[in-house]
Amino acid sequence: MVLQVGDLAPDFTLPNQDGCPVTLSSFRGQKVVIYFYPKDDTPGCTKEACSFRDHWNDFEAKNIVVIGISKDGSKSHLKFIKKYTLPFILLTDVEPCPIASSFGSYGLKKFMGREYMGMMRHTFVINEEGKIELIYKKVKADIMANQILSDL
Repeated sequence: MVLQVGDLAPDFTLPNQDGCPVTLSSFRGQKVVIYFYPKDDTPGCTKEACSFRDHWNDFEAKNIVVIGISKDGSKSHLKFIKKYTLPFILLTDVEPCPIASSFGSYGLKKFMGREYMGMMRHTFVINEEGKIELIYKKVKADIMANQILSDL
């Protein structure tokens, strides 16, 4: 099933950078930006994370929660957060990445002639009732945060 605008977002609980469980439905009443990304501290993923960081005050002013999700573990997330002073939550979706899969954000990728299973760079905006408000499948990492803010 492919998620569409207006669908109820799949609820989940995943560990954050401190190993503590975070449940999507606990943010009801707030907008939530969920961005799936391939790997901590790589060029595109760093641009995307820093874009959210640089617009953090705008997200906070609008009461919007930002959550990044990748396959990386808690230690990797903590290093990434500290290195770039990231003020938001990073969650771990361990392979075979059931949460990313439920959002259509994990699957077959191609790079330099080889195929592999990996995390897709997709972003979702979930409204206060837990429904998908916006979906971005063609993400430009360095302007994603700005794009969301202008679309909202």
